[in-house]
Amino acid sequence: MAVYDELADPIFRHCVYRVYDRERARELVQETFTRFWKYANGGNEVRSAKALLYQIATNLVIDEARRRKRTSTVSLDALYEEYQYEPGEDDRDRLYAISEGKQLLKLLEELDAQYREVLTLRYVEDMHPKEIAEVLGTNRNTVSIRINRGLAQLRKKLQEQHHA
Repeated sequence: MAVYDELADPIFRHCVYRVYDRERARELVQETFTRFWKYANGGNEVRSAKALLYQIATNLVIDEARRRKRTSTVSLDALYEEYQYEPGEDDRDRLYAISEGKQLLKLLEELDAQYREVLTLRYVEDMHPKEIAEVLGTNRNTVSIRINRGLAQLRKKLQEQHHA
């Protein structure tokens, strides 16, 4: 139960960021932990619960993406639920930050998948390169290289957008 208490929220954020549907993300979190517990209770060795949970969640998100197309409609209700935004409030700084964050996320989506994944795990999920390596089944050096190259691509896209 301690694993759930510690990792349920980060796994939820990981899922909701990718499926853009809070209710579906909750279902994916439940499925992630169900699969994790079945695996762990099946006599399998779990070296890192966090890495295994992220692997399971990522695979479920990939399966989800294969099954349905993403819709990107944003309603006022969704804005309020996501950002506690009420139309009419004078909260320009927060809205600007949200806008900038959305711009970065949009540019992040344009990166190669290998760079997008490591940057998301590093800066959205706040994972360290060693943890990312465990999740992706690669080594720490590869992760560090992908982070650096991904950041370089992201900077280039930002500069191109700024000068356009």
